[in-house]
Amino acid sequence: MELIIKPTEKCNFKCTFCSSTHLTEDKTKTLDLNLIFQFLDRFPETHSIIVNGGDPLMVPRDYYFHIIEYLDKKNLPANFSFTSNLWGFYNNPNYWTDLLKHPRVGVTTSFNYGETRRITETRVYTEDIFWKVSDLFLERIGYRPDFISVINYDNYETAIDNVYLAKKMNVECKLNYSVASGAQSLPFLKGHIYKTYLDIIEKGLAPWEFNSKQLLSKQKSLHTVCPLSRNCDKHIRALQPDGDYYSCGAFGDDRLFPINFKKEMAQSDREAPLAAVAELQHMKNDCLACPLFSICNGCRKTIHDVKSHGLVEEHCSLMQSNMERLLPLVS
Repeated sequence: MELIIKPTEKCNFKCTFCSSTHLTEDKTKTLDLNLIFQFLDRFPETHSIIVNGGDPLMVPRDYYFHIIEYLDKKNLPANFSFTSNLWGFYNNPNYWTDLLKHPRVGVTTSFNYGETRRITETRVYTEDIFWKVSDLFLERIGYRPDFISVINYDNYETAIDNVYLAKKMNVECKLNYSVASGAQSLPFLKGHIYKTYLDIIEKGLAPWEFNSKQLLSKQKSLHTVCPLSRNCDKHIRALQPDGDYYSCGAFGDDRLFPINFKKEMAQSDREAPLAAVAELQHMKNDCLACPLFSICNGCRKTIHDVKSHGLVEEHCSLMQSNMERLLPLVS
């Protein structure tokens, strides 16, 4: 079991693509720790607490130390996986070092080329600044963090450059295509990003890009990791600042398909709510006979976005154009 927590909607960046701008009506709200504790009591096998937001470092460090104390007290196995821009750390490393060096804590950061990732509305988070943040993290925490790059129509042409940067840094990046949530109103079609993944594989760059490696692992039928899993609602839960509860962090951004938290905490069986929603099963009936079914329909949030924006045929045409290159990886 994995738990995504979004303690706050607050963020110290002004990225143009941000999907998490409507998590709560009360922008000052912080997720109640007791809800996290209740979840851990109900699912003690939880192995990962994924922290994003808003930016995780916009709440005090003691918030996370309280969770660590609870894990230690209950002898629970869960570790933290933070996804943060690390701007808070960069500007106040002494405050955050003890937490980020804790053995239960791992950190992934974020960067992409172009002008979409911004510190302020007019100040772009450049490669030079990113190197400074990464260098300080290496110095103080002991390793360079991997990073996530959000790819949309504004920065698609530089997508593969992020992988070359990851190779130079000797870390791994993860090229995530943008979904239609928050400030990002239009989904980035999979056909474009899969062309990039295929280019990465053919250029020998897959060791430095997470999703390309997962695509290669499809040969072993490892359908386990977002966005290549159709069964994520069985083993992922997300808690938002208001205490809203979902089986998908991306649907949580939209506040769609919530789960009744009290009910699931009280019953012995966990729900798989997305698997029961008819319109989230596939993009169109023709998908059922297509060898790319698991690629195109591996993420129910993507199915929702493409269908709700009337882009099914455009998506299908783009994926068909990649068919010859993709088939050896999915057969």
